[in-house]
Amino acid sequence: MDVGFIGLGGMGRAMARRLLAAGHTVRVWNRSPGPVAELVAEGATAAGTLAEAFGAEVVVSMLADDRVVESLLLNEELLSGARAAAHVNMATVSPELSRRATELHVRHGIGYVAAPVLGRTDVAEAGNLNILAAGPAAELDRLAPLFEAMGRRTWPLGEDPAAANVAKISANFLLVSAIEAFSEAAALAEANGLDPAALLDVLTNSLFPGPVYAGYGTMITRQSFEPAGFRLALGLKDVNLALEAGTAARVPLPLASLLRDSLLQAVAHGRGEQDLAAISTTSRTRAGI
Repeated sequence: MDVGFIGLGGMGRAMARRLLAAGHTVRVWNRSPGPVAELVAEGATAAGTLAEAFGAEVVVSMLADDRVVESLLLNEELLSGARAAAHVNMATVSPELSRRATELHVRHGIGYVAAPVLGRTDVAEAGNLNILAAGPAAELDRLAPLFEAMGRRTWPLGEDPAAANVAKISANFLLVSAIEAFSEAAALAEANGLDPAALLDVLTNSLFPGPVYAGYGTMITRQSFEPAGFRLALGLKDVNLALEAGTAARVPLPLASLLRDSLLQAVAHGRGEQDLAAISTTSRTRAGI
């Protein structure tokens, strides 16, 4: 396929590389030129403008948040002149933005699919992402070869693109909850003379096997938060998205309010660009460790 790829942060670069490796033609656009030059050296073509990116058969975007997506892509002039038949937005954005994006794309005859992903940069580099995809069935079929190149499994979640965003926000809410829970347990262990690494070994080999506690727990026990695979500031953004979605649907999320405050405290102490596991510093501070 001829693919326009917009947004070359850590995740975007890894995903664009997977598309190149699968033999797709990829034209890349990014606000800063460095990542574009990097991908061009690996076989991509530079798109000088967003309009050039939307001149491809399909556009994939991986941008930071609602504000960036809206300012760059929800543009009447851009979409009215687009040749692309479909746009797949793989960012973690609000359901409300997804609904507005769907309406705008349909008005201009462009298929719109939301397909946020589960996985950090290392998972993206290996092509092992879980892709949560929602949109018209015909568009999901069209995009299947791209999803196969970037992910281990695609989870179809119906024809309403906003459903995929709800799933991703819910998943990240649970992820941050698990990290906060282990952070508090590790602080409790340490304050009582138990090595948190020993506690982690027990938990990951009994009650809680799997990548969340094993991966984030190891960073917490080592207090090692760089390089960031998933920045803490983005975790705060996602918890805020969960709170906004809960408010809109009248669903109380008291735990999310606690998580927001823990994340805000970590950001206030300069941890925003560190890995999400740095939320554990909040529990240690509260415990006087």
